[in-house]
Amino acid sequence: MNALLDLLPVVLFGIAYFLRGIYTATAVLIVACFALVLVTWLRTRRVPKMQLFTAVLAAVFGGMTIYLHDPEFIKLKFSLVYLLFAVALIGSHFVGDKVLLARIPQDAIKLPDAVWRRLSAAWAIYFLCLAGVNLYIAQNFSEAFWVKFKLACVFLPVVFILLQAPFLARYLESDPENDHAR
Repeated sequence: MNALLDLLPVVLFGIAYFLRGIYTATAVLIVACFALVLVTWLRTRRVPKMQLFTAVLAAVFGGMTIYLHDPEFIKLKFSLVYLLFAVALIGSHFVGDKVLLARIPQDAIKLPDAVWRRLSAAWAIYFLCLAGVNLYIAQNFSEAFWVKFKLACVFLPVVFILLQAPFLARYLESDPENDHAR
């Protein structure tokens, strides 16, 4: 549920773009990012740092896009967020006793530290690639193509997770109650 909510601002951005253009879409993105922070806080009474940071970046770069009437700023924001995710994941290999992904509470999956490290490195590479591809498309293709790419990016984490599933399947913990029902 949380993952789907996190994707909502980009989906709303895309819809607004095709209905009203880049500047309206940028305003929608800013509002949607902060609305997501508010909804998360109302549901959990805590605000995820990366969610808030993404909202602030949307406000800064989106604000510059609207104020300066230059869509390059909002295009840059997405690459910056991906780059910062990658840096956070890489940095967690050197700071603290666990990598960032291993610090997230997990119910269904228990991984050895070495596997968490490989998984974290894979996600860091994924985000670095997304940052680079986003910049390339933003600079070399039309604005409409870039927005379509952003909308397609909504599905990329699902594909990336599915690609990891065979590797991680052996670490999934079974639910004894459901096992008896079979």
